[in-house]
Amino acid sequence: MRFPGLRKTRQIHQARQTRHKHRSRFQYPILNVRGLIFIYILLCILTVFFSRSFFFETLYEGKVPDKLGLVVFLTVPAVLLVFLGIAAVNLLGDVFFHRSGVKFKVRLLGYFFIIVVFTAAPLTIVSGITINELVRFWQSVKTEEATAAARSFAVDNYFFHIEQFDKILNQNVWTGEIPDPLPGNITSVQDFHRSDDGWLAAAFSGGENGRLSAPPLVTEGYVNRERPRDSGLIRYCLPLSDNAVRLLSYNLGDEFDLWMAAVENQNSRFEVINLLRDNLQILEFFYYGVFFFPTLLMTMIIAISFTRRVTNPIAELTEATRRVSEGDFSIQILSRRDDELGLLIRSFNAMVQDIEKSRAALVKAEKISIWQNMAQQLAHEIKNPLTPIKLSAERVLRRWRNDPDNIDDIIESSMLAIIQETEGLSTLINEFRTLSRPMESSKSWTGLNETVEEVIGPYRSSYPDVQFIVENISADTVIKIDKHRFSQVLTNLLINAVDAMECKGIIEIRCDIVKKREIKYSRLSVRDTGKGIPKTEGANIFTPYHTTKDSGTGLGLPIVERIVNDHGGSIWFNSMEGKGTVFFIDLPVSEVE
Repeated sequence: MRFPGLRKTRQIHQARQTRHKHRSRFQYPILNVRGLIFIYILLCILTVFFSRSFFFETLYEGKVPDKLGLVVFLTVPAVLLVFLGIAAVNLLGDVFFHRSGVKFKVRLLGYFFIIVVFTAAPLTIVSGITINELVRFWQSVKTEEATAAARSFAVDNYFFHIEQFDKILNQNVWTGEIPDPLPGNITSVQDFHRSDDGWLAAAFSGGENGRLSAPPLVTEGYVNRERPRDSGLIRYCLPLSDNAVRLLSYNLGDEFDLWMAAVENQNSRFEVINLLRDNLQILEFFYYGVFFFPTLLMTMIIAISFTRRVTNPIAELTEATRRVSEGDFSIQILSRRDDELGLLIRSFNAMVQDIEKSRAALVKAEKISIWQNMAQQLAHEIKNPLTPIKLSAERVLRRWRNDPDNIDDIIESSMLAIIQETEGLSTLINEFRTLSRPMESSKSWTGLNETVEEVIGPYRSSYPDVQFIVENISADTVIKIDKHRFSQVLTNLLINAVDAMECKGIIEIRCDIVKKREIKYSRLSVRDTGKGIPKTEGANIFTPYHTTKDSGTGLGLPIVERIVNDHGGSIWFNSMEGKGTVFFIDLPVSEVE
Protein backbone atom coordinates (compact mmCIF):
# COMPACT_ATOMS: atom_id res chain seq x y z
CA MET A 1 0.00 0.00 0.00
CA ARG A 2 1.43 3.35 -1.06
CA PHE A 3 1.19 6.42 1.13
CA PRO A 4 -0.06 9.71 -0.33
CA GLY A 5 2.40 11.78 1.73
CA LEU A 6 5.33 10.30 -0.21
CA ARG A 7 4.47 12.15 -3.43
CA LYS A 8 3.97 15.39 -1.55
CA THR A 9 7.39 14.99 0.10
CA ARG A 10 9.02 14.43 -3.27
CA GLN A 11 7.25 17.48 -4.65
CA ILE A 12 8.58 19.62 -1.81
CA HIS A 13 12.04 18.15 -2.36
CA GLN A 14 11.99 19.27 -6.00
CA ALA A 15 11.02 22.80 -4.98
CA ARG A 16 13.79 22.80 -2.40
CA GLN A 17 16.35 21.74 -5.03
CA THR A 18 15.23 24.71 -7.15
CA ARG A 19 15.82 27.03 -4.23
CA HIS A 20 19.28 25.51 -3.65
CA LYS A 21 20.18 26.20 -7.30
CA HIS A 22 19.32 29.85 -6.82
CA ARG A 23 21.20 29.91 -3.55
CA SER A 24 24.46 28.58 -5.00
CA ARG A 25 24.94 31.64 -7.18
CA PHE A 26 25.54 34.14 -4.41
CA GLN A 27 25.79 32.10 -1.25
CA TYR A 28 29.53 32.10 -0.64
CA PRO A 29 32.05 34.96 -0.89
CA ILE A 30 35.22 34.60 -2.98
CA LEU A 31 37.54 34.95 0.03
CA ASN A 32 37.04 34.41 3.72
CA VAL A 33 38.02 36.87 6.42
CA ARG A 34 41.53 35.43 6.83
CA GLY A 35 42.31 35.72 3.13
CA LEU A 36 40.95 39.26 3.07
CA ILE A 37 43.10 40.31 6.04
CA PHE A 38 46.17 38.71 4.41
CA ILE A 39 45.63 40.73 1.22
CA TYR A 40 45.09 43.86 3.27
CA ILE A 41 48.42 43.33 5.09
CA LEU A 42 50.24 42.85 1.77
CA LEU A 43 48.77 46.06 0.42
CA CYS A 44 49.75 47.92 3.59
CA ILE A 45 53.35 46.70 3.19
CA LEU A 46 53.31 47.94 -0.39
CA THR A 47 52.01 51.29 0.80
CA VAL A 48 54.76 51.61 3.43
CA PHE A 49 57.37 50.70 0.81
CA PHE A 50 56.32 53.59 -1.46
CA SER A 51 55.45 56.01 1.35
CA ARG A 52 58.98 57.49 1.66
CA SER A 53 58.95 59.01 -1.80
CA PHE A 54 55.35 60.08 -1.36
CA PHE A 55 55.93 61.98 1.88
CA PHE A 56 59.18 63.49 0.58
CA GLU A 57 57.46 64.91 -2.50
CA THR A 58 54.46 66.13 -0.53
CA LEU A 59 56.11 67.67 2.54
CA TYR A 60 59.42 68.89 1.06
CA GLU A 61 58.29 69.92 -2.39
CA GLY A 62 54.60 70.65 -1.82
CA LYS A 63 53.53 68.50 -4.76
CA VAL A 64 50.24 66.68 -5.10
CA PRO A 65 50.85 62.93 -5.62
CA ASP A 66 51.29 62.05 -9.27
CA LYS A 67 49.34 59.37 -11.14
CA LEU A 68 51.69 56.59 -10.12
CA GLY A 69 51.42 57.59 -6.47
CA LEU A 70 47.65 57.73 -6.72
CA VAL A 71 47.56 54.26 -8.30
CA VAL A 72 49.82 52.79 -5.61
CA PHE A 73 48.13 54.36 -2.62
CA LEU A 74 44.55 54.00 -3.85
CA THR A 75 45.07 50.30 -4.58
CA VAL A 76 44.09 49.41 -1.01
CA PRO A 77 40.67 51.13 -1.02
CA ALA A 78 40.07 49.98 -4.62
CA VAL A 79 40.65 46.31 -3.75
CA LEU A 80 38.56 46.63 -0.60
CA LEU A 81 35.78 48.24 -2.64
CA VAL A 82 35.82 45.21 -4.94
CA PHE A 83 35.43 42.83 -2.00
CA LEU A 84 32.73 45.04 -0.50
CA GLY A 85 30.93 44.99 -3.85
CA ILE A 86 31.08 41.18 -3.89
CA ALA A 87 29.72 41.06 -0.35
CA ALA A 88 26.95 43.52 -1.31
CA VAL A 89 26.03 41.36 -4.34
CA ASN A 90 25.81 38.34 -2.03
CA LEU A 91 23.55 40.27 0.30
CA LEU A 92 21.34 41.49 -2.57
CA GLY A 93 21.13 37.89 -3.80
CA ASP A 94 19.90 36.82 -0.37
CA VAL A 95 17.28 39.58 -0.40
CA PHE A 96 16.19 38.88 -4.00
CA PHE A 97 15.71 35.16 -3.46
CA HIS A 98 14.12 35.63 0.00
CA ARG A 99 16.55 33.24 1.66
CA SER A 100 16.13 32.19 5.25
CA GLY A 101 17.67 34.57 7.76
CA VAL A 102 18.02 37.51 5.35
CA LYS A 103 15.93 39.84 7.53
CA PHE A 104 18.04 39.04 10.58
CA LYS A 105 21.21 39.49 8.49
CA VAL A 106 20.12 42.91 7.21
CA ARG A 107 19.14 44.01 10.70
CA LEU A 108 22.49 42.87 12.12
CA LEU A 109 24.37 44.70 9.36
CA GLY A 110 22.34 47.79 10.14
CA TYR A 111 23.50 47.61 13.76
CA PHE A 112 27.13 47.25 12.64
CA PHE A 113 26.77 50.19 10.26
CA ILE A 114 25.33 52.39 13.02
CA ILE A 115 28.22 51.44 15.33
CA VAL A 116 30.79 52.23 12.63
CA VAL A 117 29.16 55.58 11.83
CA PHE A 118 28.89 56.56 15.49
CA THR A 119 32.52 55.55 16.05
CA ALA A 120 33.94 57.28 12.98
CA ALA A 121 31.80 60.42 13.05
CA PRO A 122 33.46 62.11 16.09
CA LEU A 123 36.96 61.37 14.73
CA THR A 124 36.02 62.71 11.31
CA ILE A 125 34.45 65.85 12.76
CA VAL A 126 37.38 66.54 15.10
CA SER A 127 39.89 65.92 12.30
CA GLY A 128 38.01 68.25 9.96
CA ILE A 129 37.80 71.00 12.58
CA THR A 130 41.51 70.58 13.42
CA ILE A 131 42.55 70.81 9.79
CA ASN A 132 40.36 73.87 9.22
CA GLU A 133 41.86 75.58 12.26
CA LEU A 134 45.36 74.77 11.04
CA VAL A 135 44.51 76.28 7.69
CA ARG A 136 43.19 79.41 9.36
CA PHE A 137 46.36 79.58 11.50
CA TRP A 138 48.58 79.23 8.43
CA GLN A 139 46.67 81.95 6.69
CA SER A 140 47.12 84.24 9.68
CA VAL A 141 50.93 83.75 9.72
CA LYS A 142 52.65 86.33 7.42
CA THR A 143 55.48 84.12 6.29
CA GLU A 144 56.37 86.34 3.33
CA GLU A 145 56.83 89.39 5.57
CA ALA A 146 58.94 87.47 8.06
CA THR A 147 61.16 86.09 5.31
CA ALA A 148 61.55 89.49 3.67
CA ALA A 149 62.45 91.10 7.02
CA ALA A 150 65.06 88.41 7.70
CA ARG A 151 66.59 88.87 4.27
CA SER A 152 66.60 92.68 4.65
CA PHE A 153 68.32 92.39 8.00
CA ALA A 154 70.99 90.09 6.54
CA VAL A 155 71.60 92.44 3.61
CA ASP A 156 71.87 95.47 5.92
CA ASN A 157 74.29 93.57 8.11
CA TYR A 158 76.38 92.61 5.07
CA PHE A 159 76.60 96.19 3.77
CA PHE A 160 77.43 97.41 7.26
CA HIS A 161 80.49 95.14 7.23
CA ILE A 162 81.35 96.34 3.70
CA GLU A 163 81.40 99.93 5.00
CA GLN A 164 83.63 98.92 7.89
CA PHE A 165 85.93 97.12 5.47
CA ASP A 166 86.11 100.23 3.24
CA LYS A 167 87.10 102.39 6.22
CA ILE A 168 89.93 100.03 7.12
CA LEU A 169 91.14 99.99 3.53
CA ASN A 170 91.11 103.77 3.34
CA GLN A 171 92.73 104.37 6.73
CA ASN A 172 95.75 102.13 6.12
CA VAL A 173 98.50 101.87 3.56
CA TRP A 174 98.55 98.39 1.99
CA THR A 175 101.20 98.74 -0.72
CA GLY A 176 104.19 98.13 1.49
CA GLU A 177 104.99 95.45 3.98
CA ILE A 178 102.17 93.52 5.64
CA PRO A 179 101.38 95.36 8.89
CA ASP A 180 101.80 93.54 12.13
CA PRO A 181 99.48 93.32 13.91
CA LEU A 182 96.60 93.41 11.37
CA PRO A 183 94.21 96.34 11.89
CA GLY A 184 90.49 96.13 12.72
CA ASN A 185 88.61 92.97 11.65
CA ILE A 186 91.21 92.05 9.03
CA THR A 187 91.79 88.34 9.70
CA SER A 188 94.49 87.63 7.10
CA VAL A 189 96.64 89.20 4.36
CA GLN A 190 98.25 87.11 1.63
CA ASP A 191 100.52 88.08 -1.28
CA PHE A 192 100.79 86.31 -4.67
CA HIS A 193 103.51 86.64 -7.35
CA ARG A 194 103.23 85.64 -10.97
CA SER A 195 105.84 83.34 -12.46
CA ASP A 196 106.16 81.23 -15.57
CA ASP A 197 104.15 78.52 -13.80
CA GLY A 198 101.32 80.94 -12.82
CA TRP A 199 100.42 82.68 -9.59
CA LEU A 200 102.25 81.45 -6.51
CA ALA A 201 101.56 82.17 -2.84
CA ALA A 202 104.14 84.35 -1.14
CA ALA A 203 103.92 86.23 2.18
CA PHE A 204 101.00 85.44 4.52
CA SER A 205 99.83 86.84 7.87
CA GLY A 206 96.74 86.00 9.92
CA GLY A 207 94.38 83.06 10.48
CA GLU A 208 94.78 79.92 8.46
CA ASN A 209 91.14 79.98 7.34
CA GLY A 210 92.06 82.88 5.06
CA ARG A 211 94.96 81.16 3.26
CA LEU A 212 94.45 80.31 -0.45
CA SER A 213 96.61 78.53 -3.00
CA ALA A 214 95.83 81.01 -5.80
CA PRO A 215 94.27 84.48 -5.99
CA PRO A 216 90.51 84.35 -6.83
CA LEU A 217 90.86 87.78 -8.51
CA VAL A 218 93.84 89.72 -10.03
CA THR A 219 92.09 93.04 -10.51
CA GLU A 220 91.23 95.49 -7.73
CA GLY A 221 87.85 95.02 -6.09
CA TYR A 222 85.75 92.79 -3.82
CA VAL A 223 85.85 89.06 -4.53
CA ASN A 224 82.54 87.33 -5.19
CA ARG A 225 81.83 85.18 -2.18
CA GLU A 226 81.82 81.41 -2.70
CA ARG A 227 81.11 78.86 -0.03
CA PRO A 228 82.75 77.04 1.60
CA ARG A 229 85.89 78.92 0.40
CA ASP A 230 84.72 82.29 1.74
CA SER A 231 82.67 81.14 4.74
CA GLY A 232 82.60 83.96 7.34
CA LEU A 233 84.86 86.22 5.21
CA ILE A 234 84.77 89.16 2.80
CA ARG A 235 87.82 89.31 0.49
CA TYR A 236 89.33 92.29 -1.32
CA CYS A 237 91.99 92.08 -4.06
CA LEU A 238 94.63 94.87 -4.24
CA PRO A 239 97.18 94.79 -7.15
CA LEU A 240 100.73 95.70 -6.03
CA SER A 241 102.29 95.53 -9.50
CA ASP A 242 101.79 93.79 -12.78
CA ASN A 243 103.15 90.58 -11.30
CA ALA A 244 101.96 90.87 -7.68
CA VAL A 245 98.57 91.10 -5.91
CA ARG A 246 97.55 91.25 -2.26
CA LEU A 247 94.41 89.54 -0.91
CA LEU A 248 92.81 90.96 2.26
CA SER A 249 90.25 88.94 4.24
CA TYR A 250 87.71 90.64 6.52
CA ASN A 251 85.96 88.77 9.34
CA LEU A 252 82.21 88.68 8.56
CA GLY A 253 81.44 86.33 11.43
CA ASP A 254 81.20 82.54 11.54
CA GLU A 255 77.40 82.59 12.11
CA PHE A 256 76.56 84.89 9.20
CA ASP A 257 76.46 82.15 6.58
CA LEU A 258 74.61 79.81 8.98
CA TRP A 259 71.97 82.47 9.51
CA MET A 260 71.64 83.11 5.81
CA ALA A 261 71.31 79.37 5.13
CA ALA A 262 68.67 79.11 7.86
CA VAL A 263 66.74 82.03 6.35
CA GLU A 264 66.84 80.46 2.88
CA ASN A 265 65.87 77.06 4.27
CA GLN A 266 62.91 78.44 6.18
CA ASN A 267 61.90 80.46 3.15
CA SER A 268 61.78 77.26 1.07
CA ARG A 269 59.74 75.61 3.84
CA PHE A 270 57.32 78.53 3.84
CA GLU A 271 56.96 78.17 0.08
CA VAL A 272 56.09 74.47 0.56
CA ILE A 273 53.56 75.40 3.24
CA ASN A 274 51.97 77.88 0.85
CA LEU A 275 51.74 75.18 -1.82
CA LEU A 276 50.25 72.73 0.69
CA ARG A 277 47.75 75.36 1.76
CA ASP A 278 46.58 75.76 -1.81
CA ASN A 279 46.28 71.96 -2.28
CA LEU A 280 45.10 71.14 1.22
CA GLN A 281 41.60 69.97 0.28
CA ILE A 282 42.99 67.58 -2.34
CA LEU A 283 45.56 66.25 0.12
CA GLU A 284 42.93 65.91 2.83
CA PHE A 285 40.74 63.87 0.49
CA PHE A 286 43.78 61.78 -0.48
CA TYR A 287 44.79 61.06 3.12
CA TYR A 288 41.22 60.04 4.02
CA GLY A 289 41.08 57.81 0.96
CA VAL A 290 44.42 56.13 1.78
CA PHE A 291 44.35 55.77 5.57
CA PHE A 292 40.82 56.27 6.93
CA PHE A 293 38.44 55.05 4.23
CA PRO A 294 40.07 51.57 3.92
CA THR A 295 39.56 51.07 7.64
CA LEU A 296 35.85 51.74 7.24
CA LEU A 297 35.69 49.40 4.24
CA MET A 298 37.51 46.65 6.11
CA THR A 299 35.16 47.08 9.05
CA MET A 300 32.09 46.74 6.82
CA ILE A 301 33.50 43.71 4.97
CA ILE A 302 34.34 41.96 8.24
CA ALA A 303 30.88 42.88 9.54
CA ILE A 304 29.23 41.29 6.49
CA SER A 305 31.40 38.17 6.80
CA PHE A 306 30.69 37.99 10.52
CA THR A 307 26.94 38.29 10.03
CA ARG A 308 27.10 35.56 7.37
CA ARG A 309 28.97 33.26 9.76
CA VAL A 310 26.37 33.95 12.45
CA THR A 311 23.22 33.89 10.32
CA ASN A 312 24.09 30.94 8.06
CA PRO A 313 23.72 28.35 10.85
CA ILE A 314 20.51 30.08 11.94
CA ALA A 315 19.23 30.03 8.34
CA GLU A 316 20.12 26.33 8.06
CA LEU A 317 18.26 25.65 11.28
CA THR A 318 15.26 27.60 9.97
CA GLU A 319 15.26 25.69 6.68
CA ALA A 320 15.68 22.38 8.48
CA THR A 321 12.84 23.23 10.86
CA ARG A 322 10.61 24.04 7.91
CA ARG A 323 11.44 20.75 6.25
CA VAL A 324 10.72 18.89 9.47
CA SER A 325 7.35 20.66 9.66
CA GLU A 326 6.67 19.41 6.10
CA GLY A 327 7.37 15.84 7.15
CA ASP A 328 11.00 15.42 6.07
CA PHE A 329 12.70 13.87 9.09
CA SER A 330 15.80 12.77 7.16
CA ILE A 331 17.36 16.24 7.35
CA GLN A 332 20.73 16.52 9.12
CA ILE A 333 22.80 19.71 9.37
CA LEU A 334 26.56 19.45 8.97
CA SER A 335 28.43 21.71 11.37
CA ARG A 336 32.11 21.96 12.32
CA ARG A 337 31.60 24.74 14.81
CA ASP A 338 32.64 24.21 18.41
CA ASP A 339 30.68 27.11 19.86
CA GLU A 340 27.13 27.36 21.18
CA LEU A 341 25.67 27.38 17.65
CA GLY A 342 27.44 24.11 16.90
CA LEU A 343 26.01 22.64 20.10
CA LEU A 344 22.55 23.85 19.07
CA ILE A 345 22.90 22.22 15.63
CA ARG A 346 24.04 18.92 17.14
CA SER A 347 21.14 19.02 19.59
CA PHE A 348 18.76 19.69 16.68
CA ASN A 349 20.13 16.70 14.73
CA ALA A 350 19.71 14.46 17.76
CA MET A 351 16.17 15.74 18.29
CA VAL A 352 15.21 15.07 14.65
CA GLN A 353 16.60 11.55 14.87
CA ASP A 354 14.56 10.91 18.02
CA ILE A 355 11.46 12.34 16.35
CA GLU A 356 12.03 10.12 13.29
CA LYS A 357 12.26 7.03 15.47
CA SER A 358 9.13 8.02 17.39
CA ARG A 359 7.34 8.88 14.15
CA ALA A 360 8.22 5.51 12.62
CA ALA A 361 6.89 3.72 15.67
CA LEU A 362 3.78 5.88 15.65
CA VAL A 363 3.16 5.27 11.93
CA LYS A 364 3.52 1.55 12.46
CA ALA A 365 1.09 1.60 15.37
CA GLU A 366 -1.28 3.82 13.41
CA LYS A 367 -1.25 1.50 10.40
CA ILE A 368 -2.02 -1.47 12.65
CA SER A 369 -4.82 0.47 14.30
CA ILE A 370 -6.27 1.57 10.93
CA TRP A 371 -6.30 -1.94 9.55
CA GLN A 372 -7.84 -3.26 12.78
CA ASN A 373 -10.59 -0.64 12.59
CA MET A 374 -11.14 -1.29 8.90
CA ALA A 375 -11.31 -5.03 9.53
CA GLN A 376 -13.87 -4.51 12.32
CA GLN A 377 -15.91 -2.14 10.15
CA LEU A 378 -15.77 -4.51 7.19
CA ALA A 379 -16.79 -7.45 9.38
CA HIS A 380 -19.67 -5.42 10.73
CA GLU A 381 -20.77 -4.33 7.26
CA ILE A 382 -20.60 -7.92 5.98
CA LYS A 383 -22.47 -9.25 9.00
CA ASN A 384 -25.47 -6.96 8.42
CA PRO A 385 -26.56 -8.40 5.02
CA LEU A 386 -25.75 -11.96 6.08
CA THR A 387 -28.64 -11.91 8.54
CA PRO A 388 -31.42 -11.32 5.93
CA ILE A 389 -29.70 -13.78 3.57
CA LYS A 390 -29.74 -16.44 6.27
CA LEU A 391 -33.33 -15.69 7.24
CA SER A 392 -34.50 -15.85 3.60
CA ALA A 393 -32.69 -19.15 3.06
CA GLU A 394 -34.11 -20.61 6.30
CA ARG A 395 -37.58 -19.49 5.31
CA VAL A 396 -37.35 -21.24 1.92
CA LEU A 397 -35.87 -24.35 3.50
CA ARG A 398 -38.55 -24.49 6.17
CA ARG A 399 -41.38 -24.11 3.62
CA TRP A 400 -39.83 -26.74 1.35
CA ARG A 401 -39.72 -29.19 4.24
CA ASN A 402 -43.17 -28.46 5.68
CA ASP A 403 -45.22 -27.41 2.70
CA PRO A 404 -43.36 -28.02 -0.59
CA ASP A 405 -46.50 -27.53 -2.64
CA ASN A 406 -46.81 -23.87 -1.58
CA ILE A 407 -43.14 -22.91 -1.84
CA ASP A 408 -43.73 -20.85 -4.97
CA ASP A 409 -45.35 -17.95 -3.14
CA ILE A 410 -42.21 -17.20 -1.04
CA ILE A 411 -39.33 -18.37 -3.19
CA GLU A 412 -39.32 -15.30 -5.48
CA SER A 413 -39.29 -12.75 -2.67
CA SER A 414 -36.69 -14.71 -0.72
CA MET A 415 -34.39 -15.09 -3.75
CA LEU A 416 -34.73 -11.37 -4.59
CA ALA A 417 -33.77 -10.48 -1.01
CA ILE A 418 -30.77 -12.81 -1.18
CA ILE A 419 -29.69 -11.34 -4.56
CA GLN A 420 -30.08 -7.74 -3.31
CA GLU A 421 -28.03 -8.36 -0.20
CA THR A 422 -25.43 -10.26 -2.22
CA GLU A 423 -25.06 -7.33 -4.64
CA GLY A 424 -24.61 -5.02 -1.66
CA LEU A 425 -21.85 -7.28 -0.37
CA SER A 426 -20.23 -7.31 -3.81
CA THR A 427 -20.31 -3.51 -3.98
CA LEU A 428 -18.83 -3.28 -0.48
CA ILE A 429 -16.02 -5.69 -1.34
CA ASN A 430 -15.21 -3.87 -4.60
CA GLU A 431 -15.01 -0.48 -2.88
CA PHE A 432 -12.84 -1.90 -0.12
CA ARG A 433 -10.53 -3.42 -2.72
CA THR A 434 -10.41 -0.06 -4.54
CA LEU A 435 -9.46 1.70 -1.33
CA SER A 436 -6.82 -0.79 -0.19
CA ARG A 437 -5.01 -1.94 -3.32
CA PRO A 438 -2.30 0.08 -5.13
CA MET A 439 -3.71 2.11 -8.00
CA GLU A 440 -1.91 1.84 -11.32
CA SER A 441 -1.22 5.26 -12.76
CA SER A 442 -2.01 6.02 -16.39
CA LYS A 443 -1.65 9.79 -16.37
CA SER A 444 -1.84 11.90 -19.49
CA TRP A 445 -2.27 15.56 -20.33
CA THR A 446 -6.02 16.10 -20.19
CA GLY A 447 -8.19 19.13 -20.81
CA LEU A 448 -9.87 20.00 -17.54
CA ASN A 449 -12.89 21.71 -19.10
CA GLU A 450 -13.57 18.74 -21.38
CA THR A 451 -13.37 16.25 -18.49
CA VAL A 452 -15.75 18.29 -16.31
CA GLU A 453 -18.32 18.61 -19.11
CA GLU A 454 -18.21 14.87 -19.80
CA VAL A 455 -18.85 14.07 -16.13
CA ILE A 456 -21.71 16.53 -15.53
CA GLY A 457 -23.38 15.85 -18.92
CA PRO A 458 -25.53 12.93 -17.73
CA TYR A 459 -26.50 14.78 -14.56
CA ARG A 460 -27.79 17.80 -16.50
CA SER A 461 -30.45 15.61 -18.17
CA SER A 462 -31.17 13.44 -15.14
CA TYR A 463 -31.69 16.31 -12.69
CA PRO A 464 -33.51 19.17 -14.45
CA ASP A 465 -34.06 21.03 -11.16
CA VAL A 466 -30.29 21.26 -10.54
CA GLN A 467 -28.46 24.16 -12.20
CA PHE A 468 -24.86 23.31 -13.15
CA ILE A 469 -22.51 26.32 -13.51
CA VAL A 470 -18.97 25.90 -14.87
CA GLU A 471 -16.80 29.04 -14.47
CA ASN A 472 -13.21 30.11 -15.08
CA ILE A 473 -12.17 26.87 -16.78
CA SER A 474 -10.61 27.83 -20.10
CA ALA A 475 -10.26 25.40 -22.98
CA ASP A 476 -6.45 25.48 -22.76
CA THR A 477 -6.30 24.47 -19.09
CA VAL A 478 -4.67 21.04 -19.04
CA ILE A 479 -3.38 18.91 -16.17
CA LYS A 480 -1.68 15.53 -16.08
CA ILE A 481 -4.16 13.09 -14.54
CA ASP A 482 -5.64 9.63 -14.80
CA LYS A 483 -8.83 10.67 -16.55
CA HIS A 484 -10.90 7.63 -15.47
CA ARG A 485 -10.03 7.95 -11.78
CA PHE A 486 -10.40 11.72 -11.80
CA SER A 487 -13.88 11.23 -13.27
CA GLN A 488 -14.60 9.01 -10.23
CA VAL A 489 -13.67 11.94 -8.00
CA LEU A 490 -16.02 14.37 -9.75
CA THR A 491 -18.83 11.77 -9.94
CA ASN A 492 -18.65 11.08 -6.22
CA LEU A 493 -18.66 14.79 -5.34
CA LEU A 494 -21.59 15.46 -7.70
CA ILE A 495 -23.64 12.58 -6.26
CA ASN A 496 -23.05 13.82 -2.71
CA ALA A 497 -23.96 17.40 -3.77
CA VAL A 498 -27.21 16.27 -5.48
CA ASP A 499 -28.19 14.18 -2.44
CA ALA A 500 -27.40 17.11 -0.07
CA MET A 501 -29.68 19.42 -2.15
CA GLU A 502 -32.38 16.74 -2.48
CA CYS A 503 -32.13 17.02 -6.29
CA LYS A 504 -32.83 20.77 -6.37
CA GLY A 505 -30.35 23.68 -6.24
CA ILE A 506 -27.16 25.03 -7.77
CA ILE A 507 -23.81 23.27 -8.27
CA GLU A 508 -20.94 25.57 -9.25
CA ILE A 509 -17.62 24.26 -10.55
CA ARG A 510 -14.66 26.60 -11.16
CA CYS A 511 -10.87 26.45 -11.50
CA ASP A 512 -8.14 28.84 -10.28
CA ILE A 513 -4.32 28.74 -10.50
CA VAL A 514 -2.66 29.13 -7.10
CA LYS A 515 0.93 28.98 -5.90
CA LYS A 516 2.03 27.22 -2.75
CA ARG A 517 5.69 27.07 -1.76
CA GLU A 518 6.91 27.92 -5.27
CA ILE A 519 4.74 25.19 -6.89
CA LYS A 520 1.74 26.03 -9.10
CA TYR A 521 -1.53 24.18 -8.48
CA SER A 522 -4.80 23.98 -10.34
CA ARG A 523 -7.50 24.50 -7.69
CA LEU A 524 -10.86 22.93 -8.62
CA SER A 525 -13.83 23.81 -6.42
CA VAL A 526 -17.25 22.09 -6.36
CA ARG A 527 -19.86 24.18 -4.53
CA ASP A 528 -23.47 23.20 -3.74
CA THR A 529 -26.41 24.89 -2.04
CA GLY A 530 -27.41 21.88 0.03
CA LYS A 531 -28.00 21.42 3.71
CA GLY A 532 -24.28 21.44 4.57
CA ILE A 533 -22.22 19.13 6.75
CA PRO A 534 -22.73 19.28 10.53
CA LYS A 535 -19.66 20.25 12.53
CA THR A 536 -19.84 17.01 14.46
CA GLU A 537 -19.56 15.04 11.22
CA GLY A 538 -16.96 17.19 9.44
CA ALA A 539 -13.91 15.65 11.11
CA ASN A 540 -14.88 12.11 10.02
CA ILE A 541 -16.12 12.45 6.45
CA PHE A 542 -12.83 11.09 5.02
CA THR A 543 -12.80 8.20 7.53
CA PRO A 544 -13.59 4.82 5.94
CA TYR A 545 -17.09 3.42 6.66
CA HIS A 546 -18.28 6.66 8.20
CA THR A 547 -21.48 7.76 6.45
CA THR A 548 -24.55 9.86 7.10
CA LYS A 549 -26.62 8.11 4.39
CA ASP A 550 -28.85 5.12 5.03
CA SER A 551 -27.66 3.41 1.85
CA GLY A 552 -24.01 4.62 1.92
CA THR A 553 -20.95 2.44 2.42
CA GLY A 554 -18.75 5.19 3.85
CA LEU A 555 -15.99 4.54 1.32
CA GLY A 556 -16.79 7.16 -1.36
CA LEU A 557 -14.94 10.16 0.07
CA PRO A 558 -11.99 8.11 1.38
CA ILE A 559 -11.58 6.78 -2.18
CA VAL A 560 -11.77 10.37 -3.50
CA GLU A 561 -9.08 11.44 -1.05
CA ARG A 562 -6.93 8.47 -2.04
CA ILE A 563 -7.14 9.30 -5.77
CA VAL A 564 -6.35 12.99 -5.19
CA ASN A 565 -3.34 12.12 -3.00
CA ASP A 566 -2.07 9.66 -5.61
CA HIS A 567 -2.07 12.59 -8.06
CA GLY A 568 0.17 14.61 -5.70
CA GLY A 569 -2.71 16.86 -4.66
CA SER A 570 -4.83 17.61 -1.63
CA ILE A 571 -8.55 17.90 -0.86
CA TRP A 572 -10.47 19.76 1.85
CA PHE A 573 -13.84 21.42 2.31
CA ASN A 574 -15.72 24.31 3.88
CA SER A 575 -19.34 23.91 4.94
CA MET A 576 -22.08 25.84 6.66
CA GLU A 577 -25.26 24.15 7.82
CA GLY A 578 -28.24 25.31 5.79
CA LYS A 579 -26.05 27.17 3.27
CA GLY A 580 -24.10 24.50 1.46
CA THR A 581 -20.67 22.93 1.06
CA VAL A 582 -17.66 23.55 -1.18
CA PHE A 583 -14.95 20.96 -1.81
CA PHE A 584 -11.48 22.15 -2.94
CA ILE A 585 -9.06 19.98 -4.90
CA ASP A 586 -5.46 21.19 -5.52
CA LEU A 587 -3.59 19.35 -8.27
CA PRO A 588 -0.05 20.29 -9.36
CA VAL A 589 0.18 21.82 -12.82
CA SER A 590 3.28 19.72 -13.62
CA GLU A 591 3.69 16.06 -12.84
CA VAL A 592 5.19 15.16 -9.49
CA GLU A 593 7.33 12.05 -9.71
